[in-house]
Amino acid sequence: MLMSRYILTIGNFKLEWYSLLIVIGATLGIYMILKEAKRYKYPTDFVFNLCFWTIIMGIIGARVYYVLFNLNLYSNFLDIFKIWEGGLAIHGGIIFGLITCIIYCKKYNIRTIRMLDFIVPSLLLAQAIGRWGNFFNQEAHGAVTSLQHLQNLHIPQFIIDGMNIGGVYYEPTFFYESLWCIIGFILILIIRRIKITKVGQVTALYLMWYGLGRFFIESMRTDSLMLGGFKMAQIVSIIMIVIGVLIVMITSRKGRYEDLYNQDVEETVRF
Repeated sequence: MLMSRYILTIGNFKLEWYSLLIVIGATLGIYMILKEAKRYKYPTDFVFNLCFWTIIMGIIGARVYYVLFNLNLYSNFLDIFKIWEGGLAIHGGIIFGLITCIIYCKKYNIRTIRMLDFIVPSLLLAQAIGRWGNFFNQEAHGAVTSLQHLQNLHIPQFIIDGMNIGGVYYEPTFFYESLWCIIGFILILIIRRIKITKVGQVTALYLMWYGLGRFFIESMRTDSLMLGGFKMAQIVSIIMIVIGVLIVMITSRKGRYEDLYNQDVEETVRF
């Protein structure tokens, strides 16, 4: 099946699915973060600006990370800036976004881990949506497979058709990751409403959930960013899981009703 990466084309203007889905994911994410932060009386201006700069730096980080591992693809320097053509690495986005969030929260004397608890569910949702941009770009797929195998998975027919690239069928790893992120998103929404959930445990769950899923899904991909003989995404995924476990261990040492996610906060944002 010939998959079009464009939603519409008017003259020289081309609207790509990849770009649109990133915008949709970011917009929904910001809305959810603002709504959750408002429940705990964080100023809307502070949270919106935090989201804005975190997303901007996250996109820059995702691109820088990808380019650094694919320098051979960019003989033309200007091509580096064409992010609408694909080429974003989520781990780079997470790293740059995290650094931005830490700096911004430190500036206004806000607990970073608290804000991360607000952010990570939206991040999972945005990741789930963004992966469909890979589908339309026919990238981030796995190894060659058979039509019979894909049919046995009972996945929608349009996905099977989209995985027919040049007459060859490929494993839809983008779909596996999107589905994994959606499940994690729902799970986190449930966990953070449990009364004994502590501050930081929502972030820890994100790190462990996404890290675990990405580690195994990455093993099926054929376009991985490599560091020596190792897949970089798997290395980062292991680090994410370890950090998540450490956060759980640290928060579990606190009293049963100490530093709960759902308790009222006493932070004052001088914005």
